[in-house]
Amino acid sequence: MRNTIIEIQNLNFSYNGQPVLVDVNFSLQSGDFMVMIGPNGGGKTTLIKLMLGLLEAGSGTVRLFGQPPKSVSHRIGYVPQDVHINKNFPVSVLDVVLMGKIRPGRRWSRPSREDRVAALEALKLVEMDKYCGHRIGELSGGQKQRVFIARALVTDPQLLFLDEPTASIDTKGQGEFYSLLKELNKTISIIIVSHDLMVISGYVKSVGCVNQRFHYHGHAELTGEMIEMMYHCTAEDTCPVELIAHGLPHRVLHEHGDE
Repeated sequence: MRNTIIEIQNLNFSYNGQPVLVDVNFSLQSGDFMVMIGPNGGGKTTLIKLMLGLLEAGSGTVRLFGQPPKSVSHRIGYVPQDVHINKNFPVSVLDVVLMGKIRPGRRWSRPSREDRVAALEALKLVEMDKYCGHRIGELSGGQKQRVFIARALVTDPQLLFLDEPTASIDTKGQGEFYSLLKELNKTISIIIVSHDLMVISGYVKSVGCVNQRFHYHGHAELTGEMIEMMYHCTAEDTCPVELIAHGLPHRVLHEHGDE
């Protein structure tokens, strides 16, 4: 049975007095696989950080599983946009995944046998268990991203956030990566920030257009025409995709897009 796992109401966020997100309202159901798109600086990463509890809203509410984000951090996995690991640093793939077991505010302790079993299971899930003893710096971009997903999965989350995870992966690797996410989506709800809309459109179930404001487009709306139009979606007062959804003519659509 599907239930609401994210509920955002009247959310506003500013940075140094400049609005970044304005009156954002949306809810997400369990089992969804949503891609967030929008221009650079439009607020996509900020919105993810607000949902993770890494930032505090100026006004409005953010609830995950009915609670403030920080209260349910153990139910959330996160793969950030830039994961900086020195390729010459002698850390193994298994050690990287075990980092996911370190909870904020707790002192480091030697990984338990249960932790290692969980890490190996997470690596097996992303088909990287045979590399567990390799140094992380020896892997390709796509392999590293699979390891970082395993690190996010090691705590058995119900919701997974990924911010531009395919930036360092070649075209072939991207297809394999999205296929992996589609498989994970059978048991985990996913939100991903990506510019690769044409590539990812065959895998996701919904699209969120973000540029200060937010517009959600569910699976029933996602036609080929809409996917193409989403490249021009600015998510301002009226989202161009919504014009298609309401059957307005192309002339009006193009006039809006040229403003």
